Amino acid sequence: MARECSLCGKKPMFGNKRSHANNTAKRRWNPNLKKVRSVGENGTVKVRVCTRCISAGKVTKPA
Repeated sequence: MARECSLCGKKPMFGNKRSHANNTAKRRWNPNLKKVRSVGENGTVKVRVCTRCISAGKVTKPA
């Protein structure tokens, strides 16, 4: 399963991990995804959404 927000499309970012001795190693920053019940076209659906979309109110939760 891909680590991607279903609303905004946020994906992992890639870069280098740097030590104090300036050694480099590849690393990856994953988005903070949560499984949330949301109202979809055909009822309640579980979606993987980043926490920024949840706090911004882009997810409509069932009542």
